[in-house]
Amino acid sequence: MIANSSQPDRQRIVITGVGLTSPNGNHLQEFRQNLLQGVSGVVPYNIRYVGDTLAGICDYDELRYQKRKEVRRGTRAGSVGVYCAHETIRDSGIDWENQDKSRVGVYIGLTEHGNVETENEVYQLKGYDYDTTYWSHHHNPRTVANNPAGEVSLNLGITGPHYTIGAACAAGNAGLIQGAQMLRLEECDIAIGGGVSESIHTFGIFASFKSQGALAEHEDPVRASRPFDIARSGIVVAEGGCLYTLERLDDARRRGANIYGELLGYSMNSDASDFVLPNPERQAECIQQALRRAGLAAEEIDVVSTHATGTASGDQQECEALRQVFGERCENTFFNNTKSYIGHAMGAAGALELAGNLTAFEDGICHPTINVDELDTVCDLAGLVLNEPRELGNVRYILNNSFGMLGINSVVIIGKF
Repeated sequence: MIANSSQPDRQRIVITGVGLTSPNGNHLQEFRQNLLQGVSGVVPYNIRYVGDTLAGICDYDELRYQKRKEVRRGTRAGSVGVYCAHETIRDSGIDWENQDKSRVGVYIGLTEHGNVETENEVYQLKGYDYDTTYWSHHHNPRTVANNPAGEVSLNLGITGPHYTIGAACAAGNAGLIQGAQMLRLEECDIAIGGGVSESIHTFGIFASFKSQGALAEHEDPVRASRPFDIARSGIVVAEGGCLYTLERLDDARRRGANIYGELLGYSMNSDASDFVLPNPERQAECIQQALRRAGLAAEEIDVVSTHATGTASGDQQECEALRQVFGERCENTFFNNTKSYIGHAMGAAGALELAGNLTAFEDGICHPTINVDELDTVCDLAGLVLNEPRELGNVRYILNNSFGMLGINSVVIIGKF
């Protein structure tokens, strides 16, 4: 590596495993192949009170690593987390049976948690004239904010630290960043970090976006999520998860691990200007800070994974931020979006979107944003890859944007190793 090469190996953090489930793939290779082939995971969906809508729905084997009783007792977010955690550990090649579990940390990003269980309990309770003696005794452990990370630690016997990071839709990056920080602080030797989402199972999210005029509609579900398109109509809500195995470089080298990439830089900041409307100035500052920490110039970035949700204001504000950073001088920087395939996976979005680009280090291809029939001129970025993959050749650096409500911004930069 050129960037960060002066850092001691003990402070350099690398990705050695990836475990995911998404609406269009249940492992990295399947996910990546479907992104390159334009395969969407958005389907018709019906949820109480809201009715017929659209969603990105995962179809993984929830009994691969859990018994039926454990799935019933736990949550969908916990189930997604358990699946992804097992998959990332298996992918990393770690000798898990002989691993000191007290030196493993679990750091999972979330947009929200607990809504699903509370909505379900209230809905069931009305059938008993709201007699709370019928309220589930599992409600409290299901709804505490640390639930998904806690379910992972219970299932895998991890006795090191576990907690969740509430960072709205910036949470997938935040889980990755937290894992790296804890490794650098020597609080753990292996960090499982990323994000999960069970958002499609709460009617409140759909209802809120609908009342805001930000819930996507389209007669063809696979074409509903269309960031940057002039006819975009809003967000497609999705579930999913992606967890990474993170290690210090010297530990990864010692055991001969396969290294997907190195975490070179990251940043998080706040807009402090609006509940919902993004602030392009603060987003640009977040990107610039990540570049400084990585020791990179903007023109050295090969692929930028955009956050773009498919809302007019969100897409336009982010494009303005990207112009401030990359301008017209970055002729070899290319921009794409993964939500156009799977919808917005909320707390898992940033982690999944990074994974969708990660193997570009190997194949040299930038997957496109799909469903763009007529580009919104305000979103016309030089290097925007639309509808068809683009062969770039040697991909060295990937920058991943992930932003959320109440003005929370996160950026990570991964380098080819």
